[in-house]
Amino acid sequence: MATVLVSVGATDRAAAMDETVVVPPRPLPVPKTVSPELQRLIGSPMNPSWDQHPASAEAWRALVKTYAADIETALPALMAREKVTIRADRMNGVPVFWVEPETVPSENRDRILLNFHGGAYVFAPGKAGLRDAILLAGRGFRVLSVDYRMAPDAPYPAAIDDAEAVWKAVVAQYPAKRVGVFGSSTGGAMTLALVVRAKAHHLPLPGALWAGTPWAQLDKVGDSYFTNDHIDNALVSYDGLLGAAARLYANGHDMADPELSPVNADFTGFPPTLLTTGTRDLFLSNTIRVHRKLKQAGGVSDLNVYEGLSHGDFERDPDLPESREVYGEAAAFFRQMLAR
Repeated sequence: MATVLVSVGATDRAAAMDETVVVPPRPLPVPKTVSPELQRLIGSPMNPSWDQHPASAEAWRALVKTYAADIETALPALMAREKVTIRADRMNGVPVFWVEPETVPSENRDRILLNFHGGAYVFAPGKAGLRDAILLAGRGFRVLSVDYRMAPDAPYPAAIDDAEAVWKAVVAQYPAKRVGVFGSSTGGAMTLALVVRAKAHHLPLPGALWAGTPWAQLDKVGDSYFTNDHIDNALVSYDGLLGAAARLYANGHDMADPELSPVNADFTGFPPTLLTTGTRDLFLSNTIRVHRKLKQAGGVSDLNVYEGLSHGDFERDPDLPESREVYGEAAAFFRQMLAR
């Protein structure tokens, strides 16, 4: 099994509180405390695309097209395994997809889940953004996934504007407390930002949230952006494609704005929230900080930290035992909270 050699500086350690701690190079073995399947994923090479820096809108679009084609190729098999169907629709002018299971349990017939896909506000348009939705629909829920506008063609606030438009249509048809909202990565941030926007505009709030490894801080603020740099083998580092995508979507807007970095929001009155991350996740601090903000505001927050997971591994490889556990926990959380 592979071992990562971590080297972030010389061997001396800084003593003063305002200095950067420098740690010596050290081996980072694959943990034996995770499933064999996850051990293999942890030991696999770093994502080779992490350090791309598209120089133009055309270069970004080409990269988006390539990634989307790769994802869509695998969707038919995933749909067949999860026994779901996909139907395109529009709500308040925004394209959406209904992802529906073969059988909806009686307890879920008056519930729906609203999904926002991941992709750094740039990637996974159309059906390429449906993996998360398929995996929860396969657990007995009708899922409405939003194909929101993204950079480079539609920077902030396009995505959250689309989210609000769809939310208004949803709550006109369904009791808000019977609707759960979820997403991973950017989708997790969108899940939180939707509540920020809904509170500001005095809209009804969802019954429950699941934010999987949310990109809750758009700029490079938070411990794990540094401690898990080159340890997370999915995102690898903020200082590559991720940071470039953040700047592309923000388009000069203050990244500390709670609609871009919802960890900076007032969490008073937030719905019960499930949070999922992993010990190697670049967004570990994002997730933990959201949890603490929710608790400090008196909210209900369930934080689940998985041994060894890098960013979004549960969606990246849904066959992992850990992935099945993640989606099972999310389904159970929604069943419990939306029954209130």
